[in-house]
Amino acid sequence: MARMYAKRKGKSGSTKPHNESLPEWSNTDAKAVTELVVELGKAGHSSASIGTILRDQHAVPDARKVLGKRISAVMAENGIGGSYPEDMMNLMRKAVGIIDHLGSGNHKDIHNKRSLELTEAKIRRLAKYYINEGRLSADWKYKRDELRLMVE
Repeated sequence: MARMYAKRKGKSGSTKPHNESLPEWSNTDAKAVTELVVELGKAGHSSASIGTILRDQHAVPDARKVLGKRISAVMAENGIGGSYPEDMMNLMRKAVGIIDHLGSGNHKDIHNKRSLELTEAKIRRLAKYYINEGRLSADWKYKRDELRLMVE
């Protein structure tokens, strides 16, 4: 797959092996894994870091196969998570970091100005998707002035 804003091909990512069953050494107790996900989510971990913690410390190589649903779905069922989707919040944090960089004496940094434009375009595209899905209110708009309030 090609990059969206570059005239070159992108690196291909790794894919998980196509195994239908979990290994015998893995933790397959769905109730215990759900409790771990809820506990880690309340501690403030993201769904990606929860998956890594489950893999590395609790012998759960694939939480989705054990639970039958994604980690973010389990967190949403238990009322854990922010008011914005996690991927959109990560992009907003990135935009805040770039805005801070440009505002602290680096206003001539044209590469990061371009990076900010691209990041904001991604936020707007994601917002359009989430509005159509009903996960954001229909009158939500991206405003650079209010961005820091949304992230904190």
